[in-house]
Amino acid sequence: MALWTPERYFSRITDIDIERDLIGCGYTHVLLDIDNTIRARDTHSVPRDVGLWLGRARTAGVTFCLLSNNWHADAYAFAGELELPIVAKAMKPLPPAFFRAMGKIGATRGDTVVIGDQLSTDVLGAHCAGLPAYMLQPLVKQDLAHTKVLRVVEAALLGDRQPEPAASARADVAAAARTAAAAAPAVRPAVPSEGEPS
Repeated sequence: MALWTPERYFSRITDIDIERDLIGCGYTHVLLDIDNTIRARDTHSVPRDVGLWLGRARTAGVTFCLLSNNWHADAYAFAGELELPIVAKAMKPLPPAFFRAMGKIGATRGDTVVIGDQLSTDVLGAHCAGLPAYMLQPLVKQDLAHTKVLRVVEAALLGDRQPEPAASARADVAAAARTAAAAAPAVRPAVPSEGEPS
């Protein structure tokens, strides 16, 4: 895997199809970043659709551990509110915190994916730990000063790569293709007329 290249790239965590993009790929354990991944940095709250997605994923059997570079006590309080284990002060992209987070939830490299909004911490750290990474666009533009600088570098590394369509949009495209295929007239082989060579 290329260190700076995420396996998948989405606009928002809710664009990840739980059955197809996680469980269907063998990922039943997720190491999940907090700030601007599931919690907006400007309001310090979890958007409603994100909270609902997390609930559906947990019901489907996906196990999460929060993995954050946040050094503040509110990271632990936040984990308590979500009733999720956490490894904070993670010093991503260094690998040790990734291994600690995996240990907290009984995860293995084969069934774990990292989800976060930064190439330089989440994606690079995941790959250094031998894990795949799904990258998201940040929930909001507000960020820490040093993160804004890193975003410029990350944009250059991503180049013209765009986030994948939402799961619902992908389903609509697939359904349209099936409908078009079903509606296409059947092509019958030509039957040679009498006297023509067959």
